[in-house]
Amino acid sequence: MDTIRIIFPIAVALAAILAQISVWSPRRLWLKVTALVTMSLFLPVAYVSLEELLSRPKPVEMDWATRNLQDARVLASRIDENDSIFLWVAVNGLNEPRSYVLPWDEETARELHSAQRGAEQEGTDVKIRRPSEAGQDNQEPMFYAPPQDTPPEKQQAASDAQLFSGSN
Repeated sequence: MDTIRIIFPIAVALAAILAQISVWSPRRLWLKVTALVTMSLFLPVAYVSLEELLSRPKPVEMDWATRNLQDARVLASRIDENDSIFLWVAVNGLNEPRSYVLPWDEETARELHSAQRGAEQEGTDVKIRRPSEAGQDNQEPMFYAPPQDTPPEKQQAASDAQLFSGSN
């Protein structure tokens, strides 16, 4: 939502500048009125289109904010066979999760399903490696389940502890 608060005022300013140029240009009155009406119609269309995009998953290759992303946690997924793979991803450094759509690929769907099973067995989360490079031929799988973290080492008992033996 924060992006719309930045992008929409910029779109309004640009449309207003274009309308000003058309009004002050040496043209016929009907052309000037047409330019103002067009600007007036452009603003609600631009706002509604930006609002509508908020609820849609973004194709992962179009996300400029995560181009250099190494690993992200997959919060949820839905595989629509022969159509798309939908992901809800927690990206490090961003407050809100992101919604992405990958083009259907049987190998990618298998990797995701295998990573989900592995994560369930390990008790960890599914991770996605380089989501901006989805669909490219890579040696490493795109989805994986990291191994469970090793527990911290136990601390040794204090040296002044008493030792008990079974004999009297």
